[in-house]
Amino acid sequence: MFSSVIAAVAVLGLFAPALHLHAQGQSTASQTSGTGTYIVVDPLANVRYDNRFDVSLGLGYGHTKAGPTLLQGSNLGGPDLSGSYWFSKHWALEGTGRGYLGTSGAGPNPYSITGPFISEYFFAAGPEWLGPHNKHGALIAHALFGGAYGRFEQDLRGQSPSVVDFYNNQIAPAAIIGGHIDLNRSARWVFRITPDALITRYGINYGNKATQTDVNFAISVGAEYRFKKKR
Repeated sequence: MFSSVIAAVAVLGLFAPALHLHAQGQSTASQTSGTGTYIVVDPLANVRYDNRFDVSLGLGYGHTKAGPTLLQGSNLGGPDLSGSYWFSKHWALEGTGRGYLGTSGAGPNPYSITGPFISEYFFAAGPEWLGPHNKHGALIAHALFGGAYGRFEQDLRGQSPSVVDFYNNQIAPAAIIGGHIDLNRSARWVFRITPDALITRYGINYGNKATQTDVNFAISVGAEYRFKKKR
């Protein structure tokens, strides 16, 4: 159940040694040649991590299961929009909105329903912590809590979701645990990778009317912009 959480943390952890080694290998010396001296312009010289606000937009992938007993998973994709308000050097409040869309496997059924379209929308907020960082990049952790809106019935030809072992359409509690891998391109622009575990608590209103906690892996790649206003 916790393999997705471990995967998200492992991806973040893999980049920590890289940041340290990159910092050790940096050089600020000017280059010279026989025709004169060349001034080295460092685009990262003004990276300070003292901004008040930042916003990021990426293209995300998310794995999910559309039903409590469904064996086939779904590989979905969509936008990942996040923003942060920094209270101090290391702590911020982050909010995120994400949409994942695609097709899903379906349980055996007499209506020949295969590969129906489904979608999930996440809205969450919570604390964000700036971890190891230097002018080249940073590792950031977050724990976000909110809700998910799952649309599982939209492509079932009017049939009950029980026919294909799907959840009902619903709003459910959700959490997003993971973080960001930031690679600075300038003082304001950042290349961002975001691995996360998506935790949902969907239920069904047929059969035993059970609810189930699902933990799935998600990752997005995009850009972050740090606004000029300082703390």
